[in-house]
Amino acid sequence: MSSSQILYSPMENTLVIQETLSQPTVSQEEIYITEKAAVQVQKIKMENNIAENHALRVGIKGGGCSGFSYMFAFDDIQKESDIILEQHGVKIFVDPKNMFYLGGTILDFSDGLNGKGFVFSNPKATKTCGCGNSFLAS
Repeated sequence: MSSSQILYSPMENTLVIQETLSQPTVSQEEIYITEKAAVQVQKIKMENNIAENHALRVGIKGGGCSGFSYMFAFDDIQKESDIILEQHGVKIFVDPKNMFYLGGTILDFSDGLNGKGFVFSNPKATKTCGCGNSFLAS
């Protein structure tokens, strides 16, 4: 779903129509992966001959400019305590301890002018570094 807004630029004396994508409502007990990110995950699996039974393990680790760094990797071992999510054909494993910091996060993929890569939109992040790869949560 998207919406448009009209912005006026007095410096350039122009009207610009800016389309904005509305973000889905995400429960604090889950991580949401956008369809665009899911397509990229599937593409990476295919290009690297990663078996279909591998899920995307999403988590955090200590470090980075702001305190925690996001991490994700393919994993075929489901731990007994894992939270299991599946969206747009991608299975996701999350350790419950990591979900405390990641709940409500939207994982998207950007291929715009600012670069190409996965983007985490984390509502629990109180501070992020300039690169967007690390965060601080309260």
